Parts: sequence; structure tokens; C-alpha cells
Amino acid sequence: MTLNVDTNIKSAYTKTYPTDELGVEINPTITFTDLFYTLDRRGDVYECIGVDDSLVRERCFELLSKVMKCDYDYIYNQWLL
Repeated sequence: MTLNVDTNIKSAYTKTYPTDELGVEINPTITFTDLFYTLDRRGDVYECIGVDDSLVRERCFELLSKVMKCDYDYIYNQWLL
């Protein structure tokens, strides 16, 4: 699967982590653009993703860092601010 800003996160997540049962609970409408703008606006990442689990968040951040072609730490630090 080719990842880009318009890729559906739930589709990318469940393909990348097929054994993670929480993947099916991810918001079916969000894209990586939505997640990026949620971080940019200091919004609630868990509400955006639709799953209140830190491992799912970390994995979504990891995928987002690939889409944005940056280090995971950049995405993580954006969340911490």
C-alpha cells in the first residue's frame, strides 16, 4: 500500500497491523491529513483516531511520520506541545 496524505488511516493501519484487534475501531473516515491537522491545532488525537489506546496512537504516528517523510520524534513532539 502506498501511503500519502489522503490515505485512510484505518485501511493503512489494519493492513500494516492485521493482528491488532483495535484496528477495526479506528475512525473509518480519517486520513493522515486529518491527523496532521489535529496535531497542528493541538486537538484531541484520541478523539480523532477514535481509539483511546497509546499503542494505536504510536503506530498511527509512525505511519504519519512515513507519510510526512520525517522522524517519528517530530510527530511525537508535536503531540507533546
